[in-house]
Amino acid sequence: MRTGNVGAVLIGTNPFFRWSYVTQNWSQIQGDLVQHIELSLIAVAVGTAISIPLAVLAWRYRIVRAPVFGIASTLYIIPSLALFAILVPFTGAYSYVTAEVALVGYTLLIMIWNTVAGLDAVPDDARDAATGLGYTPTAALVRVDLPLALPFIFAGLRVATATVIGLVTVTALIGLGGLGQQMIYGYNTPIIVGLVLSIALAAVADLLLVGVQRIAVPWSRTRRPRHVAGV
Repeated sequence: MRTGNVGAVLIGTNPFFRWSYVTQNWSQIQGDLVQHIELSLIAVAVGTAISIPLAVLAWRYRIVRAPVFGIASTLYIIPSLALFAILVPFTGAYSYVTAEVALVGYTLLIMIWNTVAGLDAVPDDARDAATGLGYTPTAALVRVDLPLALPFIFAGLRVATATVIGLVTVTALIGLGGLGQQMIYGYNTPIIVGLVLSIALAAVADLLLVGVQRIAVPWSRTRRPRHVAGV
C-alpha cells in the first residue's frame, strides 16, 4: 500500500473529533470532571486558608516577609512533575495527599503576594479613622484592612484558581485522573474533550468568583486594583 493511502486510512479511522466517543463514555467523562473539580476546590480552599494568615504575618512583621515569600517562591518555581516525583516516595502515588500538597504549593505565592499588596494599599486615613474609633489592631485588621484588601485578594484567588485547574490535569500522571486522564486515554477526541472541559471549567470558576466579588465587594465594580500579581 502506498504512503498516501496509509495516511487516508488513518485519517478515516481516527477522525479529529468523534461525538460518539463522548456519548459512549459520558459516565467516565463525568467522573473525571467531578474529580477535577474536587481536586481543584480542595487545593484552592486549603491554599487560601494557609495563605491569608501567612500574608497577614508577613505584612505586619517585616522580619517574617522574606522567609514567607522565599518558601512560597521556591514551591512555585519547582516544575509540577518534579514536585510530584519528590512527594511520591513519601506520600505515595494514587494519593490525594501527593496531589494536594503540590497543588496547594502553587497557590501560596499568588495568594500571599496579592493579600500583602492589598493590605499595603489600604489608605492611611482609613487606618487613622479606625484608631480614632478605638479599634484594637486585631479589630482594625478584621473590620478595615482585610475588607479593603478584598479586591486584591479576589484577584489573586482568580489567578490561583485558574492555575490550579490547569495543573490538576498533570495529576493524571500519578494516577488520580481528573480531566487530564482524558488526555492520556488516546489521541484526538479524548485530548480535545479534556482540553475543552478544562478551559470551560476555568472560565466558569472565574465567572463565579467575579460574581461573588461583586456581591462581597460592591465598591470594586468601579475600581480596579493596581499592581496585582498575575493580573
